[in-house]
Amino acid sequence: MKNFSFNPRIIAAALILATAAGIALFPLTRQAQAIPGANITLPPSAQDHSIEVVFILDTTSSMSGLIQAAKEKIWSIATTMASAQQNPDIRMGLVAFRDRGDAYVTRVFDLSEDLDTMYASLMDFRAAGGGDGPESVNQALYDAIHRISWSEQGNVYKVAFLVGDAPPHMDYQNDVKYPVSLVEARRKGIIVNTIQSGQHQNTRPAWQEIASLGDGDYFQVEDSGNAVAVATPFDEELSKLAAELEATRLYYGDDKARKAQKRKLEANAKLREGLSTEALARRSAYNATASGKKNFLGDSELVEEVTSGRIELEDIKREELPASMQMMAPEEQMEVITEQAQRRDELQQKIEKLSESRNRFIKEKVDAAGGADDSLDEKIYRAVRDQAASVGLSYDSDSAKY
Repeated sequence: MKNFSFNPRIIAAALILATAAGIALFPLTRQAQAIPGANITLPPSAQDHSIEVVFILDTTSSMSGLIQAAKEKIWSIATTMASAQQNPDIRMGLVAFRDRGDAYVTRVFDLSEDLDTMYASLMDFRAAGGGDGPESVNQALYDAIHRISWSEQGNVYKVAFLVGDAPPHMDYQNDVKYPVSLVEARRKGIIVNTIQSGQHQNTRPAWQEIASLGDGDYFQVEDSGNAVAVATPFDEELSKLAAELEATRLYYGDDKARKAQKRKLEANAKLREGLSTEALARRSAYNATASGKKNFLGDSELVEEVTSGRIELEDIKREELPASMQMMAPEEQMEVITEQAQRRDELQQKIEKLSESRNRFIKEKVDAAGGADDSLDEKIYRAVRDQAASVGLSYDSDSAKY
């Protein structure tokens, strides 16, 4: 066995380096989120961020105006959330509710990055039922907290917006009352905001208490939602460009993947047929953001997967390629993908430029009208901006996206 001698200078240098490394890593361990399999942790600001938002929506007859506003504005709300510096992933869900004795008490649509499919479900809702005062708010809150697949990560802004015009039934037996559900919401890190539609005095105290117990904010809007609705000269062109952009998508995969893709394409067609030109323009603006990319693409989109290098074209089974490409030679297949990628880039640049012009046009109109501080758009934005800061999300804009 060899004999080793120790140089005091080398030992001293090693100790100095170890101490310096420990000091450098110390800030990373404070208020940190763990990285699985690693011995160090990173603070929330150094990690990817996400927003999970659920709308708990009263769908009884008296809510028809606000439901219509929600259908028109959900895309601009998503774009507002996407405007954070960190380009957060956005998942959205919905709990529609009425009351016992109506066609349904609650209908739950889980969180998803596929906002198109969620929105297609929202389009089917028509205000009906109700009319007898209190509604099943307790059940709606319970389902939103317990039946939605909220993540357990610490760098996620988890928020629910309870929207309605009537107080909860507190006289139902075997009904979990809202204070109990809100204790669980706080344990899970879910903030609950309330938006009161109309000015019913008996609704306000309950809505304010729910917001207080849910660490959230209380807002009141008119029955119409006070939403900013400005048609622009750019809307029609934006909706056309969005349709052309969607035509650049090519999907691949097995039977299971194809079924999911079919559902998404059906939802897209439903949106194009049923949305106003203005709403289609708002949707195109969202899909052009980094956060909206997943909604636009969906899963197993060939052009994105191949051009990004996440998958090699030769690794895909011929029968799993788009039908139009299965009989092509590999060189022809690659040529199609390259052409679609170039066309997509051109369209996205046009959409981004037009969206900027649209935003400027709307801002000028809003400013000329004295601002929109009382609008649904601004109240939601202020809540998101202030609350999301707790997980490291930061917003520079002084107003919402419209």
